[in-house]
Amino acid sequence: MNAPAKLSELMPQTVAFTLDGRAVEAFEGETIFKAAERHGVEIPHLCYTDGLRPDGNCRACVVEIDGERTLAPSCCRSVTAGMKVQAASERARKSQKMVVEMLLSDMPEQGYKWIGDDASRPHGELSEWAARLDVAVRPELKALRREQPSADVSHPAMAVNLDACIQCNRCVRACREEQVNDVIGYAMRGEHSKIVFDLDDPMGESTCVACGECVQACPTGALMPKSHVGSQQVDRKVDSVCPFCGVGCLLTYNVKDEKIVSVDGRDGPANHGRLCVKGRFGFDYAHHPQRLTKPLIRKPGFPKDFDQAPRPGDWSEAFREASWEEALALTAGKLKDLRDTHGKKSLAGFGSAKGSNEEAYLFQKLVRTGFGSNNVDHCTRLCHASSVAALLEGVGSGAVSNPVNDVEHAELIFIIGSNPTANHPVAATWMKNAAKRGAKIVLADPRRTDISRHAWRTLQFKADTDVAMLNALIHAVIDEGLVDEAFIRDRASNFEALRENVKGYSPEAMAPICGVPAETLREVARAFASAKGAMVLWGMGVSQHVHGTDNARCLIALVTVTGQIGKPGSGLHPLRGQNNVQGASDAGLIPMMFPNYQRVDNAGAHAWFENFWGVPLDEKPGYTVVEIMHKALAPDDDPHKVRGMYIMGENPAMSDPDLNHARHALASLEHLVVQDIFMTETAWLADVVLPASAWPEKTGTVSNTDRMVQLGQRALNPPGDAKPDLWIIQQIAQRMGLDWRYEGEESGVAAVYEEMRQAMHAAISGISWERLQRESSVTYPCLDADDPGQPIVFIDNFPTADGRVKLVPADIIPAAERPDADYPFVLITGRQLEHWHTGSMTRRASVLDAIEPMATASMCQGDLQSLGLEAGDVITIRSRRGEVAIHVRRDDGTPAGAVFVPFAYYEAAANLMTNAALDPFGKIPEFKYCAVQIRRGGAPVAAAGYGSGATGDNARLPWTVST
Repeated sequence: MNAPAKLSELMPQTVAFTLDGRAVEAFEGETIFKAAERHGVEIPHLCYTDGLRPDGNCRACVVEIDGERTLAPSCCRSVTAGMKVQAASERARKSQKMVVEMLLSDMPEQGYKWIGDDASRPHGELSEWAARLDVAVRPELKALRREQPSADVSHPAMAVNLDACIQCNRCVRACREEQVNDVIGYAMRGEHSKIVFDLDDPMGESTCVACGECVQACPTGALMPKSHVGSQQVDRKVDSVCPFCGVGCLLTYNVKDEKIVSVDGRDGPANHGRLCVKGRFGFDYAHHPQRLTKPLIRKPGFPKDFDQAPRPGDWSEAFREASWEEALALTAGKLKDLRDTHGKKSLAGFGSAKGSNEEAYLFQKLVRTGFGSNNVDHCTRLCHASSVAALLEGVGSGAVSNPVNDVEHAELIFIIGSNPTANHPVAATWMKNAAKRGAKIVLADPRRTDISRHAWRTLQFKADTDVAMLNALIHAVIDEGLVDEAFIRDRASNFEALRENVKGYSPEAMAPICGVPAETLREVARAFASAKGAMVLWGMGVSQHVHGTDNARCLIALVTVTGQIGKPGSGLHPLRGQNNVQGASDAGLIPMMFPNYQRVDNAGAHAWFENFWGVPLDEKPGYTVVEIMHKALAPDDDPHKVRGMYIMGENPAMSDPDLNHARHALASLEHLVVQDIFMTETAWLADVVLPASAWPEKTGTVSNTDRMVQLGQRALNPPGDAKPDLWIIQQIAQRMGLDWRYEGEESGVAAVYEEMRQAMHAAISGISWERLQRESSVTYPCLDADDPGQPIVFIDNFPTADGRVKLVPADIIPAAERPDADYPFVLITGRQLEHWHTGSMTRRASVLDAIEPMATASMCQGDLQSLGLEAGDVITIRSRRGEVAIHVRRDDGTPAGAVFVPFAYYEAAANLMTNAALDPFGKIPEFKYCAVQIRRGGAPVAAAGYGSGATGDNARLPWTVST
């Protein structure tokens, strides 16, 4: 199909009609309601809201149309040419007012949700329209008020008050059609009809995942966040970005009495108003009593016992309070002393993917220009480093080719190594929406997760056999003549080597290895190759292996041989885990790359940055996260022994593999400075702890998984003497001899962004600070002020040396550690819906902790029976590196011979057991596979002291999970 050649071809056609006696125009297919709204005519409405499908059931929006006997609902009636509409005729207005009065007559005297403090309008939008239409309920109607159902407050996050329900069905559409969670329904008949959860269960006992979409949709307060029951008047509303996963949902904080009381989804390009449980209800961590509010210095003689559980609420035995001047002088003075005494390689820094782009940029600049080496890294090393390595090698860019919601244009969606409903819930809604409209989802994962309910085919392959399965798909495409020959001829290189390599990987040969039937593999290969658009989305189940780079190479090859890249609804999308892991990597917070992925050992890039920053720079790549830990335990005669570290917002004492080794390394440092908002497990081992700012307390940009640079505004001030991270970095830099001067509001964030924009001019030169303030979100590449940004890339060529995809064959490389007689099970780690990363934020969010208060391991029923276990029992899981005692859940989506453990819980830290073996290319650890043994019994460790830590009979947990 040819692209439009003229502006007129891009514009929708218009039709002329008459509205309240005035000649106006509507877009072709536009409803009367939306056309009237555009022309400044407000029509009463209750069941309609932007973002949801028009339903037309409340009839508050009826209008009169010339020549028609009955009134028409304007929300679901399209304009036709010549139509004459009266929105406020006597007949229309009488009907509108009657609807509002009848609905209002059933309302309880005391409302739950209102605009402002006017008690005469206690029922949100309904009372608002009653006031605007001058409607008062007649006593005769009040006398007929229905029997009021009792409130349901069984859910930790939301209150259900169905006495305020007008049965508009907005919550049903929000739950079933937008989020596709299928929890809320409309049941019974006549006067007994009502909104129900599952099979008329209490909300807290239903399968609700607490996305809160129903709360946002409800017009009357029948569904409300418990944190904001009562007056909806707030002191201010502040637009920002969600601080959790990489989807980058735009949101608005509602602030009252200097606290965030609720969160609304904003119409951003990644979420269009949608949020998940973390984004909507995980905000009160910022107000937790364990927030750090003063600089702390370790008391002389108090040991760094890395086996000791941290006491985040009782740190005074180990630390004393200090002034900022003393803490900063000690921080910089000791770092300078170590650098000058032992050399520039003796220092290292871990930055954060939870902060802003500006913080990431300044942090890596400090390490490179102040510490003097490239020993700087962050959690991308534990996330998608292998994916980025393969993408840079193959397509010349480490970012995604298409945004997540481009699945709307896909016929086939291939999800591998990812549990999007838990890890990227809003992104998962776009996939579920696509499936409802007819797209085929293929889930490829050792675990059968929730998204499999929407899948056309589920490839539950044996853990660690990704390359075997993917090569089998590529083989089938080539073997059955499904290769896009034109794409290979014009846009790919090294195809013959790939063809030769996969000859031995037929589906028939690989089926016994990967556990997926050969015919199923061929069926999926045919569907992928023949689809109008096929999109691949993957997570850490692909990347966190010693063969993670090879896994990604195979995915690149699969989309290349089928021509499924460089067009809508196709391409490659590694789903980013943390809110700014994409932006932090773009900004250069990695040891082998300057900003915008320019290698530090490239002579041209090296010279450019030396000139730009005005200081000599190290010309060799630095050490990565796991390598730095090894260097911290190196012998004293090693010239690269790491002796001092500055860690900002990272928690390697929980996130690194083989935690006993990592914690030992951290405790062995001569000087450890940790900058954070809580006394994390890492901060507990520090010499100096600097109290920093939480995400709602800062202004800055983040870049999401879709390559969107997005602006968040400060909603709160940091508590006590805590300071903005950007300010702290600059203070340390100045004390280390760097003449940094970033003037302006919010610690000079706009000036820092402008410098970063120059350093990354090849990607974001067209995204000015002023533009972000105006537009909130702009997609890169964006090279000038008039560039709208490029959501889909590689349309004409690839940013490689020859403009072609470089195909790299991959062979089977087994995991570094295989099950055996002593350790017969495989440990798989990952996230869960309610908790995120190491739990330092989410476990201090009251709603999230109430929903998932304790660590659990998941096993299938067959394995539980073979071990004589029942769901809820305690088991001890042991690897060659460590062990944990943990309660077990039944989850038949977990394959036989495997156990799944989330890594957010200190008291059952999965990474005590994981293997630090590295992918040779991405230098990422093998989190997703190691050998363990399981035995009945054990003593679970007490909770770390910041969540409720409910265990045993006190835990309100579903011990059986269905998929």
